[in-house]
Amino acid sequence: MADQNVPGAQVNGASQDARAQEDGSETQDEATTYEKTERKRVVVAGLGMVGVAFIEKLMKLDAKRREYDVIVIGEEPHLAYNRVGLTSFFQHRKVEDLYLNPSSWYSDMPEGSLNYHINTKVTSVDTEKKIVATSSGDEVPYDTLVIATGSDALLPRRTPGHDANGVFVYRTIDDLQRLIKFAETKKGSVGSVVGGGLLGLEAAKAMMDLEHFSKVKLIERNDWVMSRQLDGDAGTMVVEQVRNLGLDVLLRQRVARVNTDDNYNVIGVTFENDESIDCTCVCFAIGIQARDDLAQRSGIRCSDSGNGIIVDGTLATSAQDVYAIGECASWENQTFGLIAPGIEMADVLAFNLTQAKSHAPRRFKRPDLSTKLKLLGVDVASFGDFFADRDGPKALPARHRRDQRKNKNDDSKNGSAKPAPLVKALTYKDPFQQVYKKYLFTEDGKYLLGGMMIGDTQDYVKLVPMVKEQKALEISPGELIIGNKGEDNPDDLPDDTQVCACHNVTKADVANRIKEGTCKSIGDVKSCTKAGTGCGGCVPLVTTIFNKTMASMGQEVKNHLCPHFEYSRADLFNIVYVKKLESFADIMSTCGKDPQSAGCEVCKPAVGSIISSLFNKHLLDGDRRGLTDTNDRFLANVQRNGTFSVIPRIGGGEITPEKLLVIATVAKKYGLYTKITGGQRIDMFGAKKYDLPAIWEELIDGGHESGYAYAKSLRTVKSCVGTTWCRFGIGDSVGMAVRLEERYKSIRAPHKIKGGVSGCVRECAEAQSKDFGLIATDKGYNVFVGGNGGATPRHCDLLAKDVPPDDVVPILDRYLSFYIRTADKLQRTARWIENLPGGIKYLKEVILDDKLGICADLEKQMVDLVGTFVCEWTETLKSPEKMKLFSQFANTEEKVVGVEPVEERGQQRPAYWPKDTATTEDFRGTKWTALSWQPLARTDQFHDSQAGSSVAVKRGDTQLAIFKLKGKYHASQQMCPHKRAFVLSDGLIGEDTKTNKMWISCPMHKRNYNLRGEDAGLCNNDSSVNIATFPAEAREDNMVYVKLPPVEELDGVLGTEKWKIKREGEENPFASMDQKLKPFKGRKGINASHMANGLGTHGKAQAILAGGERGSSGIDW
Repeated sequence: MADQNVPGAQVNGASQDARAQEDGSETQDEATTYEKTERKRVVVAGLGMVGVAFIEKLMKLDAKRREYDVIVIGEEPHLAYNRVGLTSFFQHRKVEDLYLNPSSWYSDMPEGSLNYHINTKVTSVDTEKKIVATSSGDEVPYDTLVIATGSDALLPRRTPGHDANGVFVYRTIDDLQRLIKFAETKKGSVGSVVGGGLLGLEAAKAMMDLEHFSKVKLIERNDWVMSRQLDGDAGTMVVEQVRNLGLDVLLRQRVARVNTDDNYNVIGVTFENDESIDCTCVCFAIGIQARDDLAQRSGIRCSDSGNGIIVDGTLATSAQDVYAIGECASWENQTFGLIAPGIEMADVLAFNLTQAKSHAPRRFKRPDLSTKLKLLGVDVASFGDFFADRDGPKALPARHRRDQRKNKNDDSKNGSAKPAPLVKALTYKDPFQQVYKKYLFTEDGKYLLGGMMIGDTQDYVKLVPMVKEQKALEISPGELIIGNKGEDNPDDLPDDTQVCACHNVTKADVANRIKEGTCKSIGDVKSCTKAGTGCGGCVPLVTTIFNKTMASMGQEVKNHLCPHFEYSRADLFNIVYVKKLESFADIMSTCGKDPQSAGCEVCKPAVGSIISSLFNKHLLDGDRRGLTDTNDRFLANVQRNGTFSVIPRIGGGEITPEKLLVIATVAKKYGLYTKITGGQRIDMFGAKKYDLPAIWEELIDGGHESGYAYAKSLRTVKSCVGTTWCRFGIGDSVGMAVRLEERYKSIRAPHKIKGGVSGCVRECAEAQSKDFGLIATDKGYNVFVGGNGGATPRHCDLLAKDVPPDDVVPILDRYLSFYIRTADKLQRTARWIENLPGGIKYLKEVILDDKLGICADLEKQMVDLVGTFVCEWTETLKSPEKMKLFSQFANTEEKVVGVEPVEERGQQRPAYWPKDTATTEDFRGTKWTALSWQPLARTDQFHDSQAGSSVAVKRGDTQLAIFKLKGKYHASQQMCPHKRAFVLSDGLIGEDTKTNKMWISCPMHKRNYNLRGEDAGLCNNDSSVNIATFPAEAREDNMVYVKLPPVEELDGVLGTEKWKIKREGEENPFASMDQKLKPFKGRKGINASHMANGLGTHGKAQAILAGGERGSSGIDW
């Protein structure tokens, strides 16, 4: 792009020419050459409210990309000012007080990004060469031209005397300055305003505020004022009120001529009915005329009626790369004199120029003409389709139209042909308080269409969104005006509400134990009631019941992490963050009640999560492995048979056939049960611990990476196909989901995080049920937060509306960082937001308004964290030491299965747990005939960690667990009796130094078994089960010895074969249902084909593998 010279222009900020003219000083005819840049140049013709709004929005949306430089050329000698607030100029008389932005705003923009020129008019446009000419004879090239020249006030040029001395319009600062100066010469005379619309009432107020005129008269041709916004009743009430304020209102009068004296000065007005009034000043406020003369001179298509530059839905004109916005634009043969539609146009155009590469272009739609203002002290508002009862509804809600069609069909069948009215009005009028309300509804009263209000406009902000969202009302129409009668809304659940489905525990069970004094902690509640010891999904609800019950008893509820820390998780996080503590030993030493404690199954995972959330250290390094539960310990989700599931990352649910083939090959090779997850991933179940490294080596070699499905971290960002494929799509939901999942894929949090992105309001990705969710709108994305499924499902809250794609990440960075910092242990975002002081309102203030002044720090925290990403499985495969951790036993290569596999629907699953899975056998009290020391493990297989370490060993057919803590060894059976799962060596070690207790917490369902002292073998939180424990010690040969009975005796009590879960006697839970489904049409075998000669699943697969499919060379499966 060639450089051009513009007199007085500067590369950044205001021109000398502009500043000189504002100061009233002489100007210099100097030229400044624009620096040549790679950025595109946007020239804006017009520095009014809409023009500057476009510049603000463009520069905000372009702040990260920096694709554009802007040159704006304004005709008036002022910077952009608030034309809507012109009346206030009569009080302060300061032009600067009306400026929308101070002059420093322009000059403080990034270098070269914004140049402005005032008192300069764009005279023509060469759309072929893409150059604009100015009134000074200079030329400015553009890549994109935006015409925002606004409109002129209408003057009745065929009315005699329209140009007399004393005739004014009410449009610009210059108009007001001339009116003020003139009024000072006519003190004590009568002033008049022609036009009873919004602008006319504003002008009348301005003339009254001057206090120079003895009387101000308002002349209106209709039966009431504001006829474009109000009906007769409302307009008449406004007339009464403004008359009471001293304004003389003349209705049903049309001006025939302006009377003048011999010097052509105004002396009065004569109406078409020959009546007349005396006055010295006439201000016409009868409408506006779009300024399209620039476009007409430049060959750009304009409205046939000469009222505006024709634009399409993208605001494009007939000329390439030329757009028109604001009052000069004619959209669908309409121009708009309100500021709101112009701002919306500016928003649409700025969005399309900056964001449409990653989002469907926005289109300008029917604008909202709702207005709320105070005229001469009278509150007036109109909203939505406020004349729907008079003119018919402009548009009806889509759902209502469907219901209408259905009802019409039903009426036709019933012989009823009389159509129902489309709109019904509900009116309230209080002449004593001067209040008028009229709300318009669909004929069934389910949808609010619009309305108007006089006197009391308090509900305006509530009603406008109801009209825009077109949602069915949840209350009767009358309640919108008179309010509801009030209903009981108890916060607490009924006492018989089941809070723990695993153990059938009710709210009353929990509350009563607390009130009896039996339970003084959550741990006590679990031990006494067993609530929370099953799947654990009820723990948040049980915690809430505990806290509320304790508070009702006047008891202090301490939100301490556990007995080892007198801090909440949030407090501990902040201490670790400030002091940069990166190890469990340092954290326990600095923050723990006992610096040497080994912690417990509650605090260890929380501390491990905090360390990972701040520093993203590998969980299998050093003492961190002893902090992790089984899932993190083996980087996979443990299943009920002790095997694991494998879930590779599938960002946004998007996957190639090649990657599918890699997954299929691995699943086939290792005999894994495969299932599509709710988060649009492929889950492979049944992986043995010792096979995990080999499985992941093949997956990573094939381009996959860890899906972190085992971690309290981001799981998935679910998406629909959006604009990638869907004909209804507005946003590229897949592209956004993939990017968000890539950004947050390794961060750990207090609990798991799930996201979703839907490409339109049809919400196919179910984004409003996620921890964070995005729904594409034509303006960007609505950002929702705090939703989840689980035991207590919760719908999302709206955090931010119409967020441009470029601004989504900063908002989510802040939100997630704030959640990680302040949430309680194992607290989902839903409960976190509910427990925040002020809830979503407070969260908006922190995240959007930066109430705490921490947004920059929150963003930096996330940037630092995502910058440390590693695939944990890739790092594991690089380390021989880490690979050793995946052996089933420390003393043998033998492999043992604890649950029999069952063939079902072409795949293998583990046998169901029988109803009497738990065994009440007294393992602890077993009387052994003899005990002898047996070497079962090497000392170098244990880590000297404050958190402790453990291994599994095998003797005969019996599986045993050996634990090391603070140099001491302990041994027990490997099987947890609760579900006969051979997993105790994978649990977390806990310790209470005051009572000298040490326990192992089963990773399945958190049964805590004592390992030392008189209570060794007892379960602390389930007295129905216990385990056998054995002495253990290390000797000089660097072996760990365990004192055990003879093999035959040991196997007779604890042998794997004895306690294995078997298929024998297994009941089919669907037997009855299957009988009912058998005769249904379309039923076939799982792997059979509907085609007569179809090969079926296995046959087709074999044909592909053998190379008989499309000339393939086959696959080595």
